Amino acid sequence: MTGNVPATAKFLPANLKSYVAVETKEKAMALEKYFKTESGKALAKKRFL
Repeated sequence: MTGNVPATAKFLPANLKSYVAVETKEKAMALEKYFKTESGKALAKKRFL
């Protein structure tokens, strides 16, 4: 990772801690939206980190 994207450069180096695979783009977008809610953040922290 080289830090070419200004929005994420300050968070480098990044380490992959978990990976979630979904079947469709629509499901992926819905899951990402859920993970941005308070309950989604709590679930992700409990299950993935």
